[in-house]
Amino acid sequence: MRTRSSHIVIGRPLQALSLLAAGALLTGCAAAGTAGSDKAAAGDTSPVKVGLVYSRSGPLAAYGKQYMEGFTAGLAYATKGTGKVAGHPVEVTEQDDTGDPAKAVAAAKDLAGKGYRILAGSTDSGVALQVAPLAAQNRLLFISGAAATDALTAVNKYTFRSGRQSYQDILTAGTMLVNGRDKKVTVLAQNSAFGQANVAAVKSVLEVQGAVVSSVLAPPSATDLTPFAQQVKSGSPDLVFVAWAGATAPALWTALDQQGVLDSTKVVTGLAGTASYPIFGPAAAKISFLAHYFPGAAGDNPVEKAMLDGVTKAGGTPDLFSPDGFTAAQMIVHAIEAGSPTDTAAMVKALEDWRFNGPKGDEQIRAEDHALLQPMFTARLTGEGAAAKPELIHALPMSAAAPPQKSIAG
Repeated sequence: MRTRSSHIVIGRPLQALSLLAAGALLTGCAAAGTAGSDKAAAGDTSPVKVGLVYSRSGPLAAYGKQYMEGFTAGLAYATKGTGKVAGHPVEVTEQDDTGDPAKAVAAAKDLAGKGYRILAGSTDSGVALQVAPLAAQNRLLFISGAAATDALTAVNKYTFRSGRQSYQDILTAGTMLVNGRDKKVTVLAQNSAFGQANVAAVKSVLEVQGAVVSSVLAPPSATDLTPFAQQVKSGSPDLVFVAWAGATAPALWTALDQQGVLDSTKVVTGLAGTASYPIFGPAAAKISFLAHYFPGAAGDNPVEKAMLDGVTKAGGTPDLFSPDGFTAAQMIVHAIEAGSPTDTAAMVKALEDWRFNGPKGDEQIRAEDHALLQPMFTARLTGEGAAAKPELIHALPMSAAAPPQKSIAG
């Protein structure tokens, strides 16, 4: 199967190139990333090559598009429009993993074999967890994107993330449960890996706060969701956390509204991209949302404005994962500038404990486990259908949404 890639130099138009088949993983090239072994010579202005392996197509292509648009705007911002860092042109090669971990690993191996020292992307959590070990084996700086799995934090010393993680989502939802001790929380989800992972995450976060967590799990194939809405209401929970994916989402929110769940308790779910706003229908005004990001969430923030302007001027639409790409570009530029364009250990050191203003606000990379501490938001939707828009309720500072500290593996 043929895949596609593109090669970008800031200031030049995007050009489609054919992608070579994935090359063999060369252990000999790993030594090129060791500390002190490949410091750039004085006056060296050779290009810094960055590989973006992300979902340009496949189930998460919309998220991949948002990431890429944000990355392009972020690179222009961080390099002040020059496309260069410390005299080195930044050349970006895109490769499409289609959301398939095997394709992502093959692309990453190919880039490693060609001497790339920096990888970014990973729209999907399963992809990120497969690329991270390869980055460690080859001593590549790897900055994952929208992949939210908590398992990526502290997975190895070469892996970072430019987006949020699931624990930060749940912590944000927990702020809506006042005096959590002995309060009843019901997780409504599909009986799938995604749904079960959300149940586990809510238990791990809120049970520590004293809440009593139960779940109502519907078969993924279920189309009549009224019985599950009734089951939720009969438990008289103090908070309902909804984790739902797929085409039955509008039917779910209709059932919850018709059965009086939305009027009898607080119902919380994640605010996804703008395309998802209409699915809540008339129920939108009765739902509380935790939010990774939505345009305007960061208030009077010049970095967010730069991202919004950059994405819009390029013909894109700022959305949920635009900051993940923008922040990745900020991190890469800082790693090259404060570390080295070729010494991976120096780039890692430069990123650890780095505090900066990102499109979401004040952010910091925790040195101990590479968690990205960042603001999170709660919101409401006003209006219905195409007119639905998010409105900020509360911005949590990065300290209020910090996941537990871990130790880096290895």
